[in-house]
Amino acid sequence: MPKVKTKSGAKKRFKLTGTGKIKRKHAFKSHILTKKTTKAKRALTHMGLVDKTDEGRVKDMLRI
Repeated sequence: MPKVKTKSGAKKRFKLTGTGKIKRKHAFKSHILTKKTTKAKRALTHMGLVDKTDEGRVKDMLRI
């Protein structure tokens, strides 16, 4: 049997925390920023966590 590979797109986008949760970046902060407020752009800078309902799918992509 060949080795099961990690999805390369997922390994670039997600990281595990010490407690086993999955960190992610916020979307909508790459372009078209002129119409967004400074407060909104600053809030998108911080890391978020993957929702519990999606954790299983992300872990499957990361082969955890």
